[in-house]
Amino acid sequence: MKIAVSGAAGRMGRRITALATENPEVEVVAALEMSTNPLMGQDVGVVAGVGNLGVFISGDIDKAISKSDALIDFSSPEASLDHLRAVSKTGKAMVIGTTGFSEDQKRQVADLAKNMKCLMAPNMSLGVNLLFTLVEKVALALGDAYDVEIVESHHNQKKDAPSGTAVKLAEIIADSLKRDLNEVGVYGRKGIVGARKPSEIGVMALRGGDIVGEHTVMFVTGGERLELIHRAHSRDAFARGAIQAAIWVHDKPNGLYDMRDVLGLKD
Repeated sequence: MKIAVSGAAGRMGRRITALATENPEVEVVAALEMSTNPLMGQDVGVVAGVGNLGVFISGDIDKAISKSDALIDFSSPEASLDHLRAVSKTGKAMVIGTTGFSEDQKRQVADLAKNMKCLMAPNMSLGVNLLFTLVEKVALALGDAYDVEIVESHHNQKKDAPSGTAVKLAEIIADSLKRDLNEVGVYGRKGIVGARKPSEIGVMALRGGDIVGEHTVMFVTGGERLELIHRAHSRDAFARGAIQAAIWVHDKPNGLYDMRDVLGLKD
């Protein structure tokens, strides 16, 4: 199948392009970036370090969609929504790995996905999506007797905090414990904050160096602590997952999917 890559000059876009050249099921036929990007017009294969592909980085979303079966998008929430609106008019597919969406933007994605095939996930790796399933089961099993804290670490260039993965983990746990995350979510602590409320779900964001991504979920009670940890060693797990998602979703019925659908991890 033919894929277009949005955010092609970024960290994830480069790895998606590079790994796509190793996958016989896909071909990169278009590459998108902001018009101000200094790599505009460059061969995306050269930018990704895999040699000439004859595909040049452009800002023409309509041309990219017309050439491809699916668009893989790792850009910004605003750009992703613009691209989603364009793809929704064509009946083609889109995979969104962008994070940092507001609740209103998420609702817009869900509305647009009613008329197209869309897969959106804050994290495309198999391990993280298995972690989503595990924390749901642990939260249901342990209930309110355990305090829940989430700690995430990423590189110093990451723009949104907490990470989309950490937010998803918190949402899953809150749903499992029948809590409203808007009321019980605590994002960082400073000063005389008082004793921790039993219903709190803490989410802490750390930034430094070139950390690809680490997430720790702690369930803590008197006398013991259970930790579930995922560490990404490179972006390749996310890139391979995004390609797998595009292959999976492009011939599915219209609707909004996530990586747990791809991996068969939903009940």
